[in-house]
Amino acid sequence: MSLFKRLATDNVKRQLKRQGQSIPKSLFKHKVRTTQIELVHSFRYNVLILFGVLSASFGLKGFLLPNDFLDGGVMGISLITAAITEVPLSVLVILINIPFILLAFSVVNRHFAIKSIIAIVLLAVSLYIIPFPNITHDKLLISVFGGFFLGLGVGLSVRGGAVLDGTEVLAIFLNKKLPLSIGSIILVFNIIIFSVSAYIFNIEIALYAILTYLAASKTVDFVITGIEEYIGVSIISDYSEEVRSAIITKLGRGCTIYKGQKGYGKRGATLEDVDIIYTVLSRLEISKLQVEIEKIDSKAFIITNNILDAKGGMIKKRLIQSAN
Repeated sequence: MSLFKRLATDNVKRQLKRQGQSIPKSLFKHKVRTTQIELVHSFRYNVLILFGVLSASFGLKGFLLPNDFLDGGVMGISLITAAITEVPLSVLVILINIPFILLAFSVVNRHFAIKSIIAIVLLAVSLYIIPFPNITHDKLLISVFGGFFLGLGVGLSVRGGAVLDGTEVLAIFLNKKLPLSIGSIILVFNIIIFSVSAYIFNIEIALYAILTYLAASKTVDFVITGIEEYIGVSIISDYSEEVRSAIITKLGRGCTIYKGQKGYGKRGATLEDVDIIYTVLSRLEISKLQVEIEKIDSKAFIITNNILDAKGGMIKKRLIQSAN
């Protein structure tokens, strides 16, 4: 028996004992299987966040901080503040992110906000404790690789269902108020930061900050697969009704059911009818959807495609949820 299956079995037994319940063996196996899936995915997401924190810390302390380089987003604000004050960056990372994470409780959800708080605190602790070496003094290498490791850390954290920078949360909030895409809002936000850095320091630092931001943002895009805010998902499963119900109840999303036929069959054979479920999610919800589908049908056929933008329906009502 694997470690996760043993933990899942013990967990289900404790729950049933605490509730004083006795259930059929088949239902017990189902509960163990769903609990095991949750444990496995939770472990994977936490590992992604941990490596994300370490990568971002390495990018900051190994490249950017020792050479007084900047980045965009909340991290850029923290770096500028740390440069003109005596407040440690580890403290500023937490303080400046607090308003954005509080906003995440209403804009995203409680689970996402709590995971993000933990990730940001871990980042601050890592910056304070771990003595990363200064890798290079070459300005171009600092910008490119500092941005790369920082972007890798942010991307891995997003894959794990959390953020290390509250900029995206603010962009999601403003997206509902302004006729601008999330990407455009983040760009405007960073232009303001780079303009301030040019005024406080000099143009050269601001230009290298832009280069760092570009390297970081492209790395984030690569890690989380695509720059699009929305992902279209088609699902073909023998348990289509259960999958449809999970999308609505577990993710709070709507979906569309297409009537189709399975195309594989011998000549002259009657093709079997099938329901094709189509839904649109944010990129942070894909992992959670995959978990819920695996609980129901591990053999389900899933197709994802990038969507540049989407409006209407459940999109504006429940804009984003994190991996669970």
